[in-house]
Amino acid sequence: MFWNKISGVYDFVENIFNGKVNKEITLYVASLTDDNDDVLECACGTGMFSLPIARRCRSLIATDFAVGMLAQAQKKCRHQPNVIFKKADITSLGYADESFDKVVAANVIHLLDDPRKALDEIWRVCRRGGVIIIPTYINKSSKSASLAAKVFNMLGAGFKREFDEESYHEFFKQMGYAVSEYHTADGRMPCCAAIIRKMK
Repeated sequence: MFWNKISGVYDFVENIFNGKVNKEITLYVASLTDDNDDVLECACGTGMFSLPIARRCRSLIATDFAVGMLAQAQKKCRHQPNVIFKKADITSLGYADESFDKVVAANVIHLLDDPRKALDEIWRVCRRGGVIIIPTYINKSSKSASLAAKVFNMLGAGFKREFDEESYHEFFKQMGYAVSEYHTADGRMPCCAAIIRKMK
């Protein structure tokens, strides 16, 4: 699997290429959690979001489908006793309805064959009154993919779709989800976080 193969160098590439954006968006996402929250993170990768979230919440279950990524994330969060790492499929999470106050799914929607199934599953496990946070890298231009996206695809990432800011907003409308706000960290490869609130 591509993500297992690159797990050891992923952070290095990300930090060199897009460190400013990553720092801003991870701190923003972490700021949406508090010390009473039970958080589920889907597609945690190497733990870029996991560590700042874990420092703020009561508990974090960080999941990913790639065991190589999970191993890197576990190393990064080894001093955080409130984190559990598990292999899981975002489209079939295996948790009870309304188990989590916050659900984070970062940089994964564009990789999925069936993003609606993933969104429905995330919605299911989020508590009423909870928040779903979906940060995704976007292109500055809808006319062509960014160089980074092209390179990752050539290596085997298998992107199913690419977004600019407008098409990212339209995506959620088409999926039937009302986004209450968007927050974009701008840089070489901007990252836009969609915030979906599940009303009580």
